[in-house]
Amino acid sequence: MEKIRLRAAALIIENDAILLVEFNNDAGQEEGVHYNLPAGGVEPGETLVEAAIREAKEEASVDIEVGPVAFVYEYQPAKNNGLYGDVHSVGITFECRRKNGSVPRQPDHPDSNQTNVKWIPLSQLPSVQLYPEITQDILDYCAGVKYRNYVEEHEIQEEKR
Repeated sequence: MEKIRLRAAALIIENDAILLVEFNNDAGQEEGVHYNLPAGGVEPGETLVEAAIREAKEEASVDIEVGPVAFVYEYQPAKNNGLYGDVHSVGITFECRRKNGSVPRQPDHPDSNQTNVKWIPLSQLPSVQLYPEITQDILDYCAGVKYRNYVEEHEIQEEKR
């Protein structure tokens, strides 16, 4: 049976800006950087909410309060020609708020390709490379307009064609 990796992500918006984690692109990708929401895999014995809190702390050194689910993102390798690897994953993105006094910053021991933690104005979000490519979903969610709250990666790739 195929294993599915469960991930939790923190969508943190303040003053019309989104908190993102910056990474150098991996070998084989075009030069430059890409961004991710603070996110990662759920560990054994951990809830989705606990994972979102831990990942925000590990990747952005920020303490958060977790709110409602903003959307669900699914990546199925067979439907995407292995675009992002061979692990089937489902990510739950929560609307989160930064706790008072908690200041986001690069952690003392970041992931190997992590280079920064940044507030990116929502107006500039379309100009950065966000993985997964859920920029429009985030903008629609923040604007309160009707949006798809379940995103399949292969549908994003079909839209780009």
